[in-house]
Amino acid sequence: MNKKLVAMLSALSLCVTVTACSKSEENTKSQSSTNKTSINIESLDNESVSDPDTYIKLGTETTVEGQGAEVSNNKVTITKAGTYSVSGKIEDGQILVDAGAEDKVYLILNGADIKCSNSAPIYVKNAKKAIISLAGGTENNITDGETYMFEDESSNDPNAAIFSKDDMTIIGTGKLTVNANYNNGIASNDDLKIQSGNIVVNAKNNGIKGKDCINVTDGNITINSKGDGLKADNTTDETKGYIYIEGGKINITSSQDGIQAETELLIADGDITIKTGGGSENSIKSNRAPGKMPEGMTKGERPTIPDGKIQGEVPALPDGQTKGERPEMPQDIRYPSSNQDTSKNSNTDVSTNTSTDENTSMKGLKATTNIVIDGGTFNIDSEDDSIHSNANAIINSGTFEIASGDDGIHSDTKLDINGGTINISKSYEGIESTTININDGNIHVVASDDGINAAGGNDVSTETGMPGNDKFSLSGDALININGGYVYVDASGDGIDANGSINMVGGTVLVNGPTNNGNGSLDYDETFDISGGTLVAAGSAGMAQMPSDSSSQKILNLSLTSQESNTVVNIKSSDGKNILTYSPSKNYSSVIVSTPDIKDNTKYTVSVGGTAKGEAKDGLYYDGNYSGGTEVGSETISSTIANITQEGASTNSMGGHGGQGGRPGGKGHKMQPNTSGQTNNQINSQITEQ
Repeated sequence: MNKKLVAMLSALSLCVTVTACSKSEENTKSQSSTNKTSINIESLDNESVSDPDTYIKLGTETTVEGQGAEVSNNKVTITKAGTYSVSGKIEDGQILVDAGAEDKVYLILNGADIKCSNSAPIYVKNAKKAIISLAGGTENNITDGETYMFEDESSNDPNAAIFSKDDMTIIGTGKLTVNANYNNGIASNDDLKIQSGNIVVNAKNNGIKGKDCINVTDGNITINSKGDGLKADNTTDETKGYIYIEGGKINITSSQDGIQAETELLIADGDITIKTGGGSENSIKSNRAPGKMPEGMTKGERPTIPDGKIQGEVPALPDGQTKGERPEMPQDIRYPSSNQDTSKNSNTDVSTNTSTDENTSMKGLKATTNIVIDGGTFNIDSEDDSIHSNANAIINSGTFEIASGDDGIHSDTKLDINGGTINISKSYEGIESTTININDGNIHVVASDDGINAAGGNDVSTETGMPGNDKFSLSGDALININGGYVYVDASGDGIDANGSINMVGGTVLVNGPTNNGNGSLDYDETFDISGGTLVAAGSAGMAQMPSDSSSQKILNLSLTSQESNTVVNIKSSDGKNILTYSPSKNYSSVIVSTPDIKDNTKYTVSVGGTAKGEAKDGLYYDGNYSGGTEVGSETISSTIANITQEGASTNSMGGHGGQGGRPGGKGHKMQPNTSGQTNNQINSQITEQ
């Protein structure tokens, strides 16, 4: 038996296996070193095919040459183990495998075109295992009708154009096109392995489905489905319901989830392209900027009073009701419970093997328990979350291009990013989990709300399958640990937001935005301790929050007059060393800087404007020359945080003392008085919708 062992290294202090997993995680402080753990899973057995024993030639008069098969009314029934070559064309017929429980049946599709109007064209009713081989250089087509007739009305089997009640493997170098007009394209009630082949599936519901598991080792797979693309959905056995992708090229266009595993989703390698729900452009959520005015209304404009109404007029009371009296509630009124789903399940499968949380979910990669990605190339354009785990997610490596209508990467409990190149070009919230550990990697995030958000609980889409405002708790348990890597955030809401604490010991973090005063480039509830790395956070000043004064690395808090995007800000030490030369991509009036180069008893001078020359990445200049700017202030470092304020700038920054003045994950606002005594919310008529 040929088995392949895949060992994946991660920083997650949880050993995840296909046979067991734990959703309970204990939040810990930032870790400067990572613990190596491994995920062990074995590939399903590889198969090979020998020369045929029996030849089945389809046509107006189907013939069988050899033993083990018989023909009756355009139905070919295979009754014993063997290798069967199938060729020719039949307009309304079926290949039925009804062999012994220990029989392995090999079907070689050698230019076969099979149509069946009322059942699965290929139906493996009984066998130990079915192996479908696609002969090299051939094209094979399988097409079913829009309705099925069942021998047993109490059963929904078969429910796919190619259907097996037992294990099934697809191999070969030929081409297979499946047109599933009734329900699923290719399905197995047990294990399903795609070892190789050029496979195209067009399905009314799910494209490729293996109840117990799907294992893809190679092949070129294209799926167009009205349901999910790839799906494993065993809900009764925690050791099953997983998807394991080792390689191959997969292109999925689905109305619902792209790849959905009831338990684990494990990806070692592969070239994966996914578009769900029409893509991120179909999402209202990520396409709505925080604080956006209603269509047709200008800033400061009052809503139009309805015709016939007078401004300030109090609506008339109902007949018989006096002022201050509570209205009487109808006796028979009924309310749904807070967790009751009032929507209909639109992701139903004709079979009974449906996941309990499916309510028009349109995620890219989705798992009910854990997701582990060890490598590969990913291009995901999803209406809902692009990568979503109801428990934990680990990204060890890979290249990701993500456009999301909701979260770019989401896990309910814990997210570890240990490497890879991640570009989230569009999202509502870029990266979200209760605990986020960034240990390495190159990360770019663009978000219409928060860039990186640590919050306790799970979001609405976890419970209903649909995108929605996240129902995270307001506890202080959430945690962001930045131990290394490169992180760039462009956010319209909070840049980095924690319903708890942030710890930074290394890496580079650049934050651009927000531009509205209802959010801040940094937002946390408890503490933000920084002891290493480079942090630059540029945005609005209204809710600006700096790291805690318990930090061991020095911090400069710059309060400036409003600066246009791409205006250079420069910090230079008294000995002439350039500490920072940065060109924020958005308008800004607050810049928070912390680097190992900022030292005690040293004077630092801040300038804005001017020009910068040299090597730059995301606006941050390395070893460049700065000239021509206007000096706006200077300060000598004598404590953890030094404030430098430009004349005419607001000084209402928050934080520095354990996060006081923050707000829980952007869910509420603590109004801080500014120089005129007004609150930030009074000044800003367009506070971001939270």
